[in-house]
Amino acid sequence: MKTLDAKLAKIRISKYKPSDFIIADAKDGDMGFGRAAPGPHRAEPRLKTKVEYLSAMADMTKSGLVDIMLVSASSAEALHKGKIFTKSKVTVAIRLNDTTDIWSQRGATYKDTPSHPFRSARIRAASKLADLGLYSVTYSNNVNHDLKSLEAYAAFREEAQKAKMRHFLEVFNPAFDIGLKGADLGSFINDCIVRTLAGVTSQEHPAFLKMQYNGAKSMEELASYDPGHLIVGILGGGRGTTRDTFELASQAEKHGARVALFGRKINFAESPLKLVELMRAVVENELTGSEAVKAYHDHLIKNRLAADRPLAEDIEITDPVLK
Repeated sequence: MKTLDAKLAKIRISKYKPSDFIIADAKDGDMGFGRAAPGPHRAEPRLKTKVEYLSAMADMTKSGLVDIMLVSASSAEALHKGKIFTKSKVTVAIRLNDTTDIWSQRGATYKDTPSHPFRSARIRAASKLADLGLYSVTYSNNVNHDLKSLEAYAAFREEAQKAKMRHFLEVFNPAFDIGLKGADLGSFINDCIVRTLAGVTSQEHPAFLKMQYNGAKSMEELASYDPGHLIVGILGGGRGTTRDTFELASQAEKHGARVALFGRKINFAESPLKLVELMRAVVENELTGSEAVKAYHDHLIKNRLAADRPLAEDIEITDPVLK
């Protein structure tokens, strides 16, 4: 059994322990950032290649530190050919839609306007590579745009059910001003999620959520609503400090999240495998966030890896929602 399925089963029957916390490495960035997705090469003045991006996915999968490897359909196909997941307990998941608000090419301004539904991947082709996919929705508080997004989601669910493709639902905070901030925005997002899924039966219901952490109160409110059925997960957002990474996973878990799906926080780390290893230690209360940052920097020194920030800066919490 894949670790994801075993952990979800425990969560659903209220037998969750911190060791059951689910971690995903979100390496589907090519669906949003394009050529820049693999990130900068650390030894040469260039961007990493697709081959190097795939190698990082393979290394993380082989480590067994994560439960899910989220990738684009083209990456899933390449990894499938390499038989990376043949005997692995890691579940491969494919991003099944790429709405306009994730289009983040260099120089792009698509995030400044409401999201339009769009799908590059085709479920029938993706289902030959994986049985789990990601579908994303962004609510804009605009009836015309939100209606189109929800109609597209309904069509997707019907198609996914026919292809026996399960999915998890990603909900972004809108990147532009919709007239709501802070707790009001968190309440709006929570209500949108519950309202959207209230009319969805278990056959089409998402396995779990991926959403922005809008603070302890918002997380507790949503996570406590229907914990055996509506399982809440968080996305990572920007890289931030190493302390931000550990603190986000820890705080979200303490307030009800059961999944963390981090992209840039893992991909841009000096030592991605060590970062995830320590993230688990923090979630499982073996280390505090500050202790984990110190252990991470000790690892960098021992392995002669250059730190992007000095310890004194990297140990600080910089994300306002975590303070």
